[in-house]
Amino acid sequence: MRVQCKHGLALLLLPGLAQADPLTATDTIWIAIAAALVFFMQAGFALLESGLSRAKNSLNVVMKNYMDLCVGTLVFWALGYGLMFGSSSTGWFGEDGFMLSQADGSTWAMLLFQIMFAATAATIASGAMAERTRYAGYLCGAVVITGVIYPLYGHWAWNSNGWLAELGFIDFAGSTVVHSIGGWCALAGVLVLGPRLGRFDKNGKPRDLPGHNLSYVALGGFILWFGWFGFNGGSTLSASIDIARVNLNTQLAAAAGAVGSTLYRMLSRRPVLLTETVNGSLAGLVAVTAGCAVMSPGFAVLTGLVAGALAALGARLMLSMRLDDVVGAVPVHAFAGAWGTLAAGLFYEGDLFNPERITVQLLGIVVAFCWAFFAALIMYLAVSVIAGLRAPALHEQRGLDLSEHAETGYPEFPQNSLYDASMTRTVENRP
Repeated sequence: MRVQCKHGLALLLLPGLAQADPLTATDTIWIAIAAALVFFMQAGFALLESGLSRAKNSLNVVMKNYMDLCVGTLVFWALGYGLMFGSSSTGWFGEDGFMLSQADGSTWAMLLFQIMFAATAATIASGAMAERTRYAGYLCGAVVITGVIYPLYGHWAWNSNGWLAELGFIDFAGSTVVHSIGGWCALAGVLVLGPRLGRFDKNGKPRDLPGHNLSYVALGGFILWFGWFGFNGGSTLSASIDIARVNLNTQLAAAAGAVGSTLYRMLSRRPVLLTETVNGSLAGLVAVTAGCAVMSPGFAVLTGLVAGALAALGARLMLSMRLDDVVGAVPVHAFAGAWGTLAAGLFYEGDLFNPERITVQLLGIVVAFCWAFFAALIMYLAVSVIAGLRAPALHEQRGLDLSEHAETGYPEFPQNSLYDASMTRTVENRP
C-alpha cells in the first residue's frame, strides 16, 4: 500500500497486493486500533436502528447488525478483499488475494481494517429495511454487498490500478465507496419491499410509527461519532501527524451537521427532533469522510452544515415518494455521501473549484449510483423470488422478534396483539 502526500496531507491510494509496501510497527498498531474503533460502530448502528424501530422488532434489528458483521467478515476475507485490492490488469476487478492464508503484516492490517468497512457498507441497509424483512433474505443481501457490490466499486476507486483512481477520483475514507454504496443498496431494498403496514394511509399521507427507545438512538449516535475517529483517522494508513487535522475536520463536520439539521427544522417551523438531530450529525460525518484530508476546517464545517440540512430535506422527499426508510439511512448515507464526495472536489485545498476535478467527482458519484442501486435492485428482486424478502403480514403485525427468532427483546410486553383493519390502533387477539 502507498500513502501519497500533497500539500502536507495524507491521501489514500491503495495498490494491488503485489505492490504493497511494508508498514512500520507503529503504523500497524494504529491501523489495528482504528479497526477496533470501526468495529465498535456496529454497536452504534445496532442501538440507533433498534431504538428507531418498534419494541416488537428490536431484537430482530440487533440480530441483523450482529450477523451481517459475522457473515460479512467471512465473505470479504474469502472473496471481497481479492476483488477489491488484488492485482488488477484491467482496472475493473482484482485477480488474486482470495481467502488469504499467507501475507505480510501490511496486508493483514489492511484486510482487518477493510473488513470493518465492508461490514459498515452492508449494515446501512438493515435500518432502512427494518420491521418487514425476513432474516434469511436480509443476510443473503449482506453476502452480495460485502462479496461483490462494495468490493468492485472499491476496486475502481481505491485500487491504484482502478479506472476511477487513475482519473484522480478523491474519496479519502469512503463517503461514496462505503456510505453511498450502502445507501443506494438500501434504497433498492426499500423499493422492493414496499412500506411497512400502516405507514401510509389510503391517500398516501404518512402515519407516525415512532421508535421505542430514543435514548438508544442518542447513545448509538454518540458511539458512531466516536468510532468515526477510527474510520477517518485510520484511513491515513499511518501513525502520522495528519491524523490530527483529519479527525478535527471529522469533529467539526459532525457538529455542523447537527446544527444544519436543527436550523432546517427551525426555519421550516417544525419541532426540533432528537432523531433528526442525531441523523444530522451522522450526515455531517458521512459527508466529510471523502474530503477530511484535503479540505480546510472552514470548508469541513460548511460540508457538514449542508449535509445536515440535506439529510432532513431528503427524509421529507422520501416520505413524499411513499418510500419507507425506518431510520433515514438513504438521506444520511446516500444523499450526504454524494454531497460530501462532490465537496471534496469543490473545496480541495490549494485548488478550489477545479472544473476537471469536479467532473471526475461527479462521474464517481453517478457510477456509484448506477452500479450499487441497479445491482442491489436485481439482487433483492432475485432474493424476493427465490428465498423471500418481505415477511408475511401476520408476522409483521406480531413482530419479527417472535416470528424470526422465537424470542423477544421485551418479554414482559404482551405479545398477543394484532392491528385491526384500519391499521391505526391495536386490539387484543383473544380466543
